Amino acid sequence: MNLKRLRNQHQYTQEMLAEKLDVSRQVIAKWERGDSTPDISLCVKLAELYDVTLDDLVNYNEEEAGLGVPPKGKHVFGAATVGERGQIVIPKKARELFHIEAGDTIIIVGDEERGLAIIPQSYMQGFFPPNVLVNKEEEE
Repeated sequence: MNLKRLRNQHQYTQEMLAEKLDVSRQVIAKWERGDSTPDISLCVKLAELYDVTLDDLVNYNEEEAGLGVPPKGKHVFGAATVGERGQIVIPKKARELFHIEAGDTIIIVGDEERGLAIIPQSYMQGFFPPNVLVNKEEEE
C-alpha cells in the first residue's frame, strides 16, 4: 500500500515511475497489487525518490499511525492520551531518538494554526531567534 500511496502522493503515473526506475509499468502494477515486491536496490531508489526512510517505505503502517508515510527526518510516534491533570507519556522511541531522560526539561510551544510542539530545552536555540528566548533572570 505504501508504494501506491507514495506514487499517488507524488503525482506519478505508473508509467512515469516505471521510466524513472527503468522497469516496465507492469512491474509497478504487480508491486502495487502485492503480486511481487521490488528488490532491495529498487527499494533504495524508491525511498530516495519519495524522500522517506527505507524502513518506512517497507514497514510503515498507515492504518496504525493514522497518517501517511512521513518524509525522511520526520516521525510519527503514535498517540498519547492526556491524563486528568494534563499529563502525557512521550513514547519511548521519541525519548530515545531525542535523548530525553527523566528529569530533563522540555518546552511546550504552540501555534494557534498548527498546534502544539514539545521541544527538548537543549534544542530551543534553533527554533526561535535569540531575542525571543529571554532568560527569566535577565527579566528581574
